[in-house]
Amino acid sequence: MSFGIVNPKALGEPKGWNNGLIAPQGARLLFIAGQAGWEEDATGPPAGFAEQFARALDKVLLVLREAGGAPTDLARVTIYVTDLAAYRAGRKALGEVWRARLGKHYPAASLLAVSGLLDRGALVEIEATAVLGPER
Repeated sequence: MSFGIVNPKALGEPKGWNNGLIAPQGARLLFIAGQAGWEEDATGPPAGFAEQFARALDKVLLVLREAGGAPTDLARVTIYVTDLAAYRAGRKALGEVWRARLGKHYPAASLLAVSGLLDRGALVEIEATAVLGPER
């Protein structure tokens, strides 16, 4: 299945995301709830920012695979962070985490800085929308 990528030249070249994505006809949508990088009931001290990003992304991919999808089926990702400076400082490590799991697949993406997340100790939460092929 292939997406139609929409990146208007007037918006500049995106790096690590795309501006829009058109799903093929007959595709099914999978909405993946926010997956936290740390859970309130986890033992030990909360992991660092890159580790939490990896953990949240792995949980998104687990839901996706359970539905029969693959990482390249992700169409939209929203990343919520409690510390924008930590996100910016860790962009190289976060890019490595991303590429290890998704290669060069970049969905439409949004980043939001929030004052807090539900789970105590969570620094990042990721929600996503995937487009899956027709049910078999």
